[in-house]
Amino acid sequence: MPISTPPARILVLLALSSLLALACRDPQDSPTGKNLYLQHCASCHGESGDGSGPLAASLVTPPSDLRKIAARNGGRFDESGVMAYIDGRKNVAAHGPREMPVWGAVFQEESRPAHYPAYTSLLHSRALTDYLRTIQE
Repeated sequence: MPISTPPARILVLLALSSLLALACRDPQDSPTGKNLYLQHCASCHGESGDGSGPLAASLVTPPSDLRKIAARNGGRFDESGVMAYIDGRKNVAAHGPREMPVWGAVFQEESRPAHYPAYTSLLHSRALTDYLRTIQE
């Protein structure tokens, strides 16, 4: 069907302008895994991931050293397992009653005003997981 009717042209123009707006977004709108880590995780796990964050002493169970995730798993970085811990699908047994926030829910709530909050939450969990892979020792 040719695009000849004015309403169809308007819809096409709106769609193209929406895509252009998405493409021209400020890159700071999409936080990096490191930035998400520093904002949400470093207070307990430390800036380097070693478990020595400023809030670590106040926790019943000390935060784990996130630089050693692969070492604790026989040298394999289990990305799906890490994502499950981050987004809340897996409990952190050492925390007893869940002290670590369910970041998937937090990211989804933070993204609620934007489009697709569940997808944004997944992307944040993915970015965090990718960052954690880079700090393995």
